[in-house]
Amino acid sequence: MPGTAGAMPGPPLAAAALLALLVPAAARSPGAAGCEVPPGGRFDCGPERLLSRAGCEARGCCYEPAGPGPGPGSGPGPPWCFFPRGYRSYRAENLTATASGYTAGLRRVAASFLPGEVGSLRLDVAMETPARLRFTLRDPARQRYEVPLATPRVSGRAASTLYGVQVNQDPFGLVVYRQRGGQVLLNTTVAPLFFADQFLQISTSLPSHFISGLGEHLTPLVLDTAWTRVTLWNRDMAPVPQVNLYGSHPFYLGMEDGGSAHGVFLLNSNAMDVLLQPSPALTWRTTGGILDFYVFLGPDPKSVVRQYLDVIGFPFMPPYWGLGFHLCRWGYSSTDITRQVVANMTAARFPLDVQWNDLDYMDAKRDFTFNEKSFKDYPEMVRDFHRSGLSPGFVPRQDPGISSSGPPGTYKPYDEGLKRGVFIRNATGQPLIGKVWPGPTAFPDFTNPETHEWWHDMVKDFHDQVPFDGMWIDMNEPSNFVEGSQDGCPNNSLEQPPYVPGVFGGRLRAGTICASSQQYLSSHYNLHSLYGLTEAIASHDALLRVRGKRPFVISRSTFAGHGRYAGHWTGDVSSDWEQLYYSVPEVLLFNLFGVPLVGADICGFVGDTSEELCVRWTQLGAFYPFMRNHNDHGTRPQEPYAFNPAAQAAMRNALRLRYSLLPFLYTLFHRAHSAGETVARPLFLEFPKDPNTWAVDRQLMWGGGLLITPVLEAGKTKVSGYFPAGTWYSLAGDSTIHSKGQWILLPAPLDTINVHVRAGHILPLQEPAFSTAESRKKGMALVVALTPDGFARGDLFWDDGESWQTFEKGDYTEILFLATHGAVLSQLLRVGAHLDGVLLEAVTVLGVTSPPRQVLANGALVGDFSYRSDTQVLRVPVSLPMWEQFVITWS
Repeated sequence: MPGTAGAMPGPPLAAAALLALLVPAAARSPGAAGCEVPPGGRFDCGPERLLSRAGCEARGCCYEPAGPGPGPGSGPGPPWCFFPRGYRSYRAENLTATASGYTAGLRRVAASFLPGEVGSLRLDVAMETPARLRFTLRDPARQRYEVPLATPRVSGRAASTLYGVQVNQDPFGLVVYRQRGGQVLLNTTVAPLFFADQFLQISTSLPSHFISGLGEHLTPLVLDTAWTRVTLWNRDMAPVPQVNLYGSHPFYLGMEDGGSAHGVFLLNSNAMDVLLQPSPALTWRTTGGILDFYVFLGPDPKSVVRQYLDVIGFPFMPPYWGLGFHLCRWGYSSTDITRQVVANMTAARFPLDVQWNDLDYMDAKRDFTFNEKSFKDYPEMVRDFHRSGLSPGFVPRQDPGISSSGPPGTYKPYDEGLKRGVFIRNATGQPLIGKVWPGPTAFPDFTNPETHEWWHDMVKDFHDQVPFDGMWIDMNEPSNFVEGSQDGCPNNSLEQPPYVPGVFGGRLRAGTICASSQQYLSSHYNLHSLYGLTEAIASHDALLRVRGKRPFVISRSTFAGHGRYAGHWTGDVSSDWEQLYYSVPEVLLFNLFGVPLVGADICGFVGDTSEELCVRWTQLGAFYPFMRNHNDHGTRPQEPYAFNPAAQAAMRNALRLRYSLLPFLYTLFHRAHSAGETVARPLFLEFPKDPNTWAVDRQLMWGGGLLITPVLEAGKTKVSGYFPAGTWYSLAGDSTIHSKGQWILLPAPLDTINVHVRAGHILPLQEPAFSTAESRKKGMALVVALTPDGFARGDLFWDDGESWQTFEKGDYTEILFLATHGAVLSQLLRVGAHLDGVLLEAVTVLGVTSPPRQVLANGALVGDFSYRSDTQVLRVPVSLPMWEQFVITWS
């Protein structure tokens, strides 16, 4: 094929892609034709600074002032200085087959404008599975930093693939397309490749404008491709739009015409910008490491997520109690107050599984200590919580910053850490000292194996005093109240790289530690965005060793792969309606990122909530996979009992609804852990062929069977929701929607959240109680939502709720529920002992079209069933052992 080096086998590309590949080698000075680039398809030739016409043309680029954009008076819009078509950078040579795919050399054929450019690169293309392609660009002459994430080791190549790949020779570019239909998913020939010591850039066309991912940001579910810059560099920053927040997830999922989907993951942890533009196209721009890409071919969005999780790891299985209601605030300033909060929750008849303490409990805000005055009976309080039925009861906060200012011998975590060399070091080799809550602090280096041992020892020492049940790790971006360190930072290229992404504060060290500080594996410049992940791994492992049970860790800072070890809360959200809305796409996106245990602070954290906002937030929060009400100090109380009786009743209903659904939620977490599924999911994951679902982010689903339509605006008693084609039953069984794929206005008085069951699904429920320990002993029920032809299915995963690796060891019960032809039955797929004593007490069948004359349970007549012809709901009271198979029939 002209202009390609050993094009890889596959069908002909679509005509547009062929044109892109057949562009002849361009001269360095663009002709007029080379500059005829539509504004939406222009790629910035001055990424690191604004260029004059002379400076632009000196780079061989085109200069055309046009409205706002990266030029004088810059704003979002097309760049004034842009690359002409066919701009030369690297040429591909010697493309040869390898055991796993292909390799080629890349040679720089024209000088770039970047310091430290790498003249020769190696391209490796690995056809790892039929739906997963990996390609890397490295410097073959020099080892560069690579992210230490354990990814699958694959030998050999997939025999057949959903993708084809072609390599453009000069200028170099890679085209990845679908074998069936030829849809181009990536085409990097649209702009030149750059690979310098501290600046790497590669661009690609996109097949559509529907792109989700690239977290963590305050953003709708679908990103705006109209000149949007997304910056990844973990930052302690109260969520506001257009800034880098606590986590970095360089993964996106793209929808294509017809409902197919693909995903792209750049395994790179350096500070980066991702630029979206209207053509549509995307540019990755990172400040170090290598270009290490995975492309996932789906072909449906659920498969894309699973294929991504095959690379970064499936989520951990949370303990059952972790799915109950959690309560916290900064300002529970003594054990007396903390105990009173728990007593108030009990007196007001609200469920509560886990009480938390913020900084208040610590002695001088130091980790692994408690205040001997206001929290003198702290250990006894936690034991009392355990005895009282909170299940299991207690999670305290820990920050990574370790106080360094005490006299030697007075604070073991610092003394021991100093002795064992666990702290991040500054340019002189001494522990870098920043400032966080306790004052001067040193920062543990969690890439060092010795730090994991030290962290375990500190966790164990503290747990021996205070028998806490989980860990809340905060401030782990890491956050720093002085810029860099108390002694500043050196003047070097890591602190002042030639290109600084759009980080809040304008400098890499803003709000954190010096980029040039040294860690065990590399410089902080490379490892910064991994800090929270590495602390989460250390905390997960320490808890497992100390408690011998399933770890429960909630972290603020995250990176790709975080969900294997911990959950996430969305940080210091404000108590306002805008943040209530944004919490929905945030929860959905973290499920796409493989972190299903996620939620926002219910009622908001910063500022005073209102009663109406808190009711609506509690209703939505009942459907966060992780449900915690958390409040800032000095703001109005927002515990559920702090409001008037009507508001309390509405919140109580929401909490009871959540607790009744816990068996279903727990089963979804099992599917996430064992099969890489999502728990909370966007509608487009279930209905990818309906483009109306693609941008829906004011609703969410639990699994494939439950649709939640919350009220997200003040003063509203009706809410509009999108219902994909099919039959949907209200969970209460009082209404049915037969949708052709349409928006429907639903009544939503203040005491109501709309929850609908999708026809074809069976949900296992359980009578709610005031803790998961109690609710797990109660009777169960099934909600059976029949399709028009009378079919439904569902399942239940059940174990002891807290032992390590019950699924891996086979110590669990799994039940399949089926409904067909006037019958509901169970099949025991695996039987463990954990359901002994639990009875099935009710079956509600939605969509029974004619009144039954009789109902039989395991062949015995059920005399007191009820049926309503107006709602077509059959209710059957039974008393059947869940650990035995059953059949219920009606005729």
